[in-house]
Amino acid sequence: MIVAGFGFRAAATAASLADALARAAQGRLVDRFAAAADRAAALAAALGVAVEEVDAAALAAQETATRSAAALAARGTGSLAEAAALAAAGPGARLLGPRALSADRLAACALACCEPSLAPESEVER
Repeated sequence: MIVAGFGFRAAATAASLADALARAAQGRLVDRFAAAADRAAALAAALGVAVEEVDAAALAAQETATRSAAALAARGTGSLAEAAALAAAGPGARLLGPRALSADRLAACALACCEPSLAPESEVER
């Protein structure tokens, strides 16, 4: 199972979100989508998919591969996209790579998996 986690600014468009997803997925099929609880509805509406809401405590509990000072200050995690993907994928989840940013830098997406057989050799350790 592969989960796509998102972090994005209020100004992000559906195109921003789709671009971040395409850059992160690199052709992989995504099984689930996740975002911070207060942003899940906006993501669902923009992409037309069901989105798992991840609460603030679950986001802050994740060890991310990248660290944004702004995300850390605002959300208590280094990367909202990475934290959402990891939290939604469950215990033992691993990132498939660092977050990918949309060309307009308004959205970020990261993929995580919970099945070791799906993780490539270059996976990012938590």
